[in-house]
Amino acid sequence: MAKVGKYRYIQPEAVAKLSRLNIVARSVVEGFITGLHRSPYHGFSVEFADHREYVPGDDLRSLDWKTLARTDRYYIKQFEEETNLRCMILLDASASMKYASGEMTKFAYGCYLAASLAYLMVRQQDSAGLAVFDQEVRSYLPPRASMPHLNLMLQTLEQAECRKRTDLATAFHTLAERIHRRSLIIIISDMYHEPKHAEDQARPTAPREVVRALSHFRHKKHEVILFHVMDPAELDFPFRRLSEFEDMETGERVQADPRYVREEYRRVVREFVDGYRRECATQNVDYVLANTSRPYDTLLQHYLGRRRKL
Repeated sequence: MAKVGKYRYIQPEAVAKLSRLNIVARSVVEGFITGLHRSPYHGFSVEFADHREYVPGDDLRSLDWKTLARTDRYYIKQFEEETNLRCMILLDASASMKYASGEMTKFAYGCYLAASLAYLMVRQQDSAGLAVFDQEVRSYLPPRASMPHLNLMLQTLEQAECRKRTDLATAFHTLAERIHRRSLIIIISDMYHEPKHAEDQARPTAPREVVRALSHFRHKKHEVILFHVMDPAELDFPFRRLSEFEDMETGERVQADPRYVREEYRRVVREFVDGYRRECATQNVDYVLANTSRPYDTLLQHYLGRRRKL
């Protein structure tokens, strides 16, 4: 395989750690190159799937001679071909992803995840694509399995910026309609969403309109993984002094003493995280809480190793 160029979000030491891992599809996917995954299309190799009656013109090499001897009837063996996986990586580039309590923003962490996953996909001869979104889809690269395409994805990540508000529901619905072939959808986002409806404005948990948008992917028969990117300060609220907090997407500011709001804040965040975890479990979506204090390569090693065992 040709070498990848030098890019900010590809670190040689991390790639070396991940090079022994593969991304395996749990469900049947569509594709055309021999790889790690089962195709829903029938061919004449690898794994037996079913019988069908012989019709003139069928390849006689596929006749089931044992069945013919036993029943005196002609049947053709059908098999499931091994096939490549098509993967679309959806990266949130809304303003809230710029937050960092340490050295790395949530967006940079998401870019490292996206770059590593794209590299793994292309290395195992599968197809990877990239969509960068906020209120709408800003960049869209359909899945390809070539090294030039991987370099284009990495260039797109380097040029992407966080600027506007989030509209997860609109972006997800748009992408669900745009991705026609069954694929593995990898979402990398902090999952913050400004509710449009009264029913969602009163709930700290996963907004219903976002949940419906996630279900749109599942309705289209896609397999979905959600990397829920959160900064440790967002989860733990470690602040000690009277402070002014600013919403990075709306600019709204509020002054608060952390000593009096910490417990309530943590409760709301727990409900927010647990809400997405619960909804993902209900829809058979893989949920991964990606705390940016944890090295991204360690997170991927653990998750992909566990996924392969399952």
